[in-house]
Amino acid sequence: MNRRRSDVLPDEERTRLEGLVQEEREARRRAESLAETRLQDLYAKQQQIELLNTIASAANQSDSIAEVLRTALSAIGQFLDWPVGHAYLARKTANGEMELTPTGIWHLHMPDPVEAFRECTEDTIFRPGEGLPGRVLEQRVPVWVEHLEHDPNFPRRVAAALSGLRSGFAFPVMVGHEIACVLEFFTTETASRQPDVLALLAQAGIQLGRVVERNRHAERLIHHASHDPLTGLPNRRLFHDRLEHAIARYTREPESLFAVLFVDLDRFKLVNDSLGHTAGDELLTQVGQRLLTALRQNDTVSRPGSNSSTRPDDTLARLGGDEFTILLEGLHEPVDALRVAERLQAVLHKPFSIAGQTVYVTVSIGIATRPYGQVCPIAGTDGDGPTRAEDLMREADMAMYRAKSLGKARCEFCDPGMQSQALESLHLETDLRESVERNAFVVHYQPIMSLADNRITGFEALVRWERDGELLSPDRFISIAEDAGLIHLIDMQVLYAACHQLQLWNAQRSGPPLTISTNLSARQLTRPELVDEVAMILQGTDTPPEQLRLEITETATLGNLDELIATLKGLKALGVSLAMDDFGTGYSSLSYLHRLPLDILKIDRAFVAGLDRDEYSQRLVQTVINMARNLGLEAVAEGVESNTHAATLRALGCARAQGYYYSRPVPAEQASELLVVDRLPPSNP
Repeated sequence: MNRRRSDVLPDEERTRLEGLVQEEREARRRAESLAETRLQDLYAKQQQIELLNTIASAANQSDSIAEVLRTALSAIGQFLDWPVGHAYLARKTANGEMELTPTGIWHLHMPDPVEAFRECTEDTIFRPGEGLPGRVLEQRVPVWVEHLEHDPNFPRRVAAALSGLRSGFAFPVMVGHEIACVLEFFTTETASRQPDVLALLAQAGIQLGRVVERNRHAERLIHHASHDPLTGLPNRRLFHDRLEHAIARYTREPESLFAVLFVDLDRFKLVNDSLGHTAGDELLTQVGQRLLTALRQNDTVSRPGSNSSTRPDDTLARLGGDEFTILLEGLHEPVDALRVAERLQAVLHKPFSIAGQTVYVTVSIGIATRPYGQVCPIAGTDGDGPTRAEDLMREADMAMYRAKSLGKARCEFCDPGMQSQALESLHLETDLRESVERNAFVVHYQPIMSLADNRITGFEALVRWERDGELLSPDRFISIAEDAGLIHLIDMQVLYAACHQLQLWNAQRSGPPLTISTNLSARQLTRPELVDEVAMILQGTDTPPEQLRLEITETATLGNLDELIATLKGLKALGVSLAMDDFGTGYSSLSYLHRLPLDILKIDRAFVAGLDRDEYSQRLVQTVINMARNLGLEAVAEGVESNTHAATLRALGCARAQGYYYSRPVPAEQASELLVVDRLPPSNP
């Protein structure tokens, strides 16, 4: 059927209607898009508000500024999904300029480690305009770096690249008009600058600043309650609290040693009477500052090898008047307290300038320690009960008064016996330092024998110290040398002398060259210069590396094993042989033995001693020899004192041995005579 003409729309009308439909669709899409955008903006705003609320809520509950920053780093890092964040503290330098110091406060949420970047960051202080945080410090606004590797003002770019970091930003934490901290964040992706994020974090910085300001105020109140208003040092209350903590630690760890020093100025009343109380207050303030410089927060004189990140710092307090007290924790022996006491006296030796007058000051010091020594006879106590803070304070006070009565300007222990022992150790250390400076050590040599034919294959070099006409063995002075930081000098002097002597012997004889063995202290193996120093001695004495055997003890493995392995690999790369001395004497070695690049196991004399008495010792030595063989190591037995020892070791398959059966350690001249004989007859042990 044909449609009527009136049912057909003209083209113009159809086009118009289709246009209206299209416009309606476009309007609907725009409305939907606008609604979605507004919802997204609303959601983003809600997230931003939640972030600010999270920071404010958590920060307000934090006990310290460090906790505030840690909370903020975590919250912001998770909000932005940026895996690395770090906090800097702003401080004013002596010349009045501001700088940013790194902290140990991080947000780290990466599957791969960022150690290179972390170490570089914690070693760098930023001044205004330097690097990313320095630009924030200078400009006082957030700063964004899109490409870290291309930024000429990003000194950590190499470390950042090694850790896979590509982009970063930082923003200030403001307390009023002052920058208190700077927080920085990094991501592994290249991220373009986001102004809305920077604006949000600028607001977060202001909010954090308010929390930091409140925490500062609270910390000031706590500081005022626990510190002396004149000197700024801890007061009696805080000192007593820290002493109680030390006593509690001693109760849990009875082997720990700590000491209380009671310090009193000599003739302080004369200063007050002659120059006035204002001058007296100034003198007390300056004395307090000097005493602080003699404490051990930043050195290892009294506690060598200690870990500053885990041990407590020393505490200096002013009790009142001219009385100061000091708590020393983590001591090795009582002489450590005496070392610190003498250093306290030394820093006060230089005169003070007070009220235009030159004033000289001396102090009397009393020392009380735990757990060594006898408890002083305090009235009203029997000395058998638990240690109390009051008891230690009185003991130190009594020792101080004894120092006063004996002439002032001296230090005394509460226990007179401990005083004598500490003084002897200190005198020994002084003589040891002088001997190191004069290279006044003697090297003795003990032959190392081939059990197959009783011929000398080498020597072990053993140090001796000639003091006041007496020849001291290592057990009399090595521990003191380690505590005094002298052991590396002694070890290197012995190594040089031994290598030099070895080349003299090898030049005078035919046949296979001898080897020389020397000991390395466990303290040596933490020194990064060790490998280079050994290389220099080998070169300076023309000693082929394969003729040198360096011996370490199992105690060396009690520290950082990875650091030890790296050092041993460095020594091994020189071509020297490495030996484990005193193997099996008290430490679980099997768990790490396969990781150490060793060549030799030295069987301790304690195991060899029982070879002629019981079958158990034979089985034990056989086990060590078999283990060495299975690991591809040479076994050397120490402490061979009889023909039975030698014969049994030979039967068990041990290749080499040393001990009094062959020869005691002897001077180089006598060792040369042994080489002439070559095949040693047994000597009287």
